[in-house]
Amino acid sequence: MLSAQTRLRLHEILTRLANDQDVDLEERIYLHNLADIDQTVASWLSKAKRQKKNIHSKDSLDNLLDDLNLGSPEPDSNLRPEDDLGEWFSGAPSWLSRS
Repeated sequence: MLSAQTRLRLHEILTRLANDQDVDLEERIYLHNLADIDQTVASWLSKAKRQKKNIHSKDSLDNLLDDLNLGSPEPDSNLRPEDDLGEWFSGAPSWLSRS
């Protein structure tokens, strides 16, 4: 359970993060440590990161995804949709291939 003072501090840090303003390293460490412990803080952090990523291109779908807390759990991940999983298995034995 977070205290009111902790919740206010988190809200202030997350607001600055979402608005692409400066956040100190100590604040980021504090935020990530709490996110590791508390799932609610982790969801607030991912929502702030998504808002930061979409700060310039907001449409109704982005707003819906943000409001529902859906979308990429880690918005700044390096997942590339053009990567094909089939290529990863190309060196696999023949018994593992599709029939």
